[in-house]
Amino acid sequence: MKNRSALGILFLVVFVDLLGFGMVIPVMPLYARQLGAPEVWTGLLSTGYSAMQFVFAPIWGRLSDRIGRRPVLLVSIAMTAVAFLVYGLAASFAVLLLARLFAGIATANIAIARAFVADVTTPEGRAKGMGMIGAAFGLGFVLGPALGGALSHHSIALPFYVAAAISAVNFVAASFILPEPEQRTVREQASRARFTAFFHEMGRPGIRRVIFIYFLTVFAFSAMENTYAFLAEERYGLGRAGVSYLFAYIGLIVVIVQGGLIGPLNRRFGEQRLLVAGLVLQALGLAALPFGGAVPGLALATAPLAVGSGLAQPSISSLISRFAREDEQGGTLGIGESASAFGRIVGPEAGTFTFGRISMAFPYLAGAALMALAAAIGTTVRAARSAQEQGA
Repeated sequence: MKNRSALGILFLVVFVDLLGFGMVIPVMPLYARQLGAPEVWTGLLSTGYSAMQFVFAPIWGRLSDRIGRRPVLLVSIAMTAVAFLVYGLAASFAVLLLARLFAGIATANIAIARAFVADVTTPEGRAKGMGMIGAAFGLGFVLGPALGGALSHHSIALPFYVAAAISAVNFVAASFILPEPEQRTVREQASRARFTAFFHEMGRPGIRRVIFIYFLTVFAFSAMENTYAFLAEERYGLGRAGVSYLFAYIGLIVVIVQGGLIGPLNRRFGEQRLLVAGLVLQALGLAALPFGGAVPGLALATAPLAVGSGLAQPSISSLISRFAREDEQGGTLGIGESASAFGRIVGPEAGTFTFGRISMAFPYLAGAALMALAAAIGTTVRAARSAQEQGA
């Protein structure tokens, strides 16, 4: 019961954190342009943010292994509130970019939330717990942009101030209600011993495969995300409002799958089968997106992509956690988030470049091929995991 209560509190903390994050997404490029930045420079806000996550996710994760999940999460929430406030106060693009880099450092804490889940769940229930975190992310991204867009009609800086206030309230509330996981292993080993054990763990072929799968899926998905609006406009004639509705549609499907279906499905089929199924569905959805014919076809092709994402993401996180040593959950999950961040760095550039220079269908067909490759690799993970669990 205590573990379920801790998961519920973590869900609320992550949701509120992502609600503020989602609020600033739709207005960030417009705000940068208002500060005098050329459109080509606005991409630095996304790339720099992901680069900071790439560097700091393992650092945050390993720090939480040493001093606890709760204090590190609280510090990161406070840093996020500061970043949002500086967004609103920024008088130049340089200040906005620096604040965005700072925010990337602060929100490299995703691995901590996932390690928290690993601490309070059994291996069999871990995918369901990871799905709850994914559902919190999805809800934040569905509701946040809509709220941010509405606030921006009053002032383009208002979403940043409101997001800062939400994060500040989240920090105060989490300080009182967020517990330290009771099952977290006490870390009393010497630093060198932990360091050596960590690299020994990363030498296992199974965990390397899962992390590589994580990179491939995020690379392909982020290339789709950053060209989806162009495809919807140029091939299907949709405007900004229509694209926003479709992204909300994706988010809602992901929330339903991760928030309600992933637990029963995992109990019946296990993470590895769900991972492969999710990757195959994403491959089919990506391959179909450019060829939907009309808007209903686009929505139909988008559905397996969203369902597949909802199945694959918590399965990947659960598998990484199950491979990890008990005293290295944060650090190992941090490496996974670092691979994800690297995919978000290179994926958008690859997608937009090939969309404009080769063919609007290319990012989707190439992404489908990458998802199919990831699925093929995923079929080999189960044997590797069994060997590891048996002590190989």
